Amino acid sequence: MTTIQGVLFDFSGTLLRIEPAESWLRAALTATGTAMEDAEIPRRAAELERAGAQPGGSPPAELPAGLARQWESRDLDAHHHRAVYTGLARRVPLPRPELYDALYDRHMTPDAWHPYPDAAEVLAELHRRGVRIGVLSNIGWDLRPVLRAHGLERYLDACLLSYEHGLQKPDPRLFALACRELELAPSAVLMVGDDHVADGGATALGCAFLPVDALPADRRPDGLRPVLRHF
Repeated sequence: MTTIQGVLFDFSGTLLRIEPAESWLRAALTATGTAMEDAEIPRRAAELERAGAQPGGSPPAELPAGLARQWESRDLDAHHHRAVYTGLARRVPLPRPELYDALYDRHMTPDAWHPYPDAAEVLAELHRRGVRIGVLSNIGWDLRPVLRAHGLERYLDACLLSYEHGLQKPDPRLFALACRELELAPSAVLMVGDDHVADGGATALGCAFLPVDALPADRRPDGLRPVLRHF
């Protein structure tokens, strides 16, 4: 039986969680100097959430026909990623057109992301034990500044982002690339993530898989600690 020597973490819903849709909208309103009736903000935020307009948030309740195909490949290209999410946001009437890009820009900022309470502790302990650590994310933008701002990047040996490689999970080629970056065989790597299809696809290559629940950060205080039992 191969001993696990490295771990790959998904980003969104695993190490960090995106802010609630209402605070996301409020931040964009502030950034653009846009006024909106206070009672209207929660309603518009809920509409944006149902539309699936917040990257890292809920998927669309219903995909418009014109975006269905693009949705499936949204994490392969940065320009495409922005176009898909701003397109979904535009399904919700907002008072100024620049708000749609402001919303997208907001979600890439460190303030928009909340680390899970045990994320830093678990990464630090894995690093102390000499475990090889990587982040492997289906994403259309560079998340490294977010990890850096929250003090997590220092523990990483590798960071692989789908849009930089033109591959997205569960494509085994992306998992194989990540294992090579960790300098480990797939059988020596544990994949940790909240998506049983995308992240769980690592098992096809021979990696182990540990699922976590993508709950709000304040409702999952110790969901990452089981990782330590593998080392």
